[in-house]
Amino acid sequence: MIELDGAVGEGGGQILRSALTLAMVTGRPFRIRNIRANRAKPGLMRQHLVAVQAALQVCGGEATGAALGSQDLTFVPGPVRGGDYEFAIGTAGSCTLVLQTVLPALLKADTPSTLRLAGGTHNPMAPPVQFLQRAWCPRLAEMGARIDIQLERFGFYPAGGGVVLARVEPCAELRPRTWMTRGERRAAYAEASVAGVPGRVAQRELECVGRAMNWGEDQLLVRDLPADQGPGNALMLTLDYEHATEVFTAFGEKSVASEQVARQVVQRARQYLMSRAAFAEYLADQMMLPLALAGGGGFTLDEVSMHARTNAQVIETFLPVRFTFDRRDGVDSCTVAPR
Repeated sequence: MIELDGAVGEGGGQILRSALTLAMVTGRPFRIRNIRANRAKPGLMRQHLVAVQAALQVCGGEATGAALGSQDLTFVPGPVRGGDYEFAIGTAGSCTLVLQTVLPALLKADTPSTLRLAGGTHNPMAPPVQFLQRAWCPRLAEMGARIDIQLERFGFYPAGGGVVLARVEPCAELRPRTWMTRGERRAAYAEASVAGVPGRVAQRELECVGRAMNWGEDQLLVRDLPADQGPGNALMLTLDYEHATEVFTAFGEKSVASEQVARQVVQRARQYLMSRAAFAEYLADQMMLPLALAGGGGFTLDEVSMHARTNAQVIETFLPVRFTFDRRDGVDSCTVAPR
């Protein structure tokens, strides 16, 4: 039984999600104490509980402590099974974080799988669906994985109500891969999505992005969604390169000016652009586990966060690999190799 302390390092939900994925893949049970100890509301929230429940369905495992607010969980996995699954988070809890928990495990199933998730698709505490579609899935495809994700309906915080569909094909073995440079830029654009929110909000956000990034009108896109998918507003900047794609997101809120929302996402995009790294912080975090499952690889990244270091520690507990973070010529890198 692997023992984990959810209070170590970054102390958030990623420790639990990575442990669930790795337990399903390796067949090794674990116990985690102090779940999300460093958060304002520690313990399992709805989206974390659904991630546990989804993992149990996918592998036919057993768990104790799987309840809202629980800070202590024991998880005993069974064999991963492909099939058709439906998961309802019931709030704006993130569909994408639940997907990222079960999809790597379902690559190891012997039959294809389809998943339908209802809940939040766009909220401030998780990557939006477009991040998975444009940034994460293409990199996994380069490693041999075939995952298709479709956004059927937006679900903004706090109401939720979104729907995401995913299909994953079995993959006998992920291929090691390295991404040291991002390559030539192929496209750059901003999208302001609004549902049940005045269109002028989107226009003001895009005008601010256009000035800050020196982008033309053809790069500034308004996504006017049906009002019943809101209220909500998401501003996304997509930078598409030969070897990597990044999606940076900020969300409109009451009493927060459109210009402030735009500044948030522009600042994050500029940090990435100035770094010369292949990956930004969040994509780097999400590629660590697949590379470890492949047995090796690496990438350059614009920031080595505590989140990444904590994730490396959890992965190393389950798998015979070692992560190394280094800095050369002003660029940070992450390498994973057999131990």
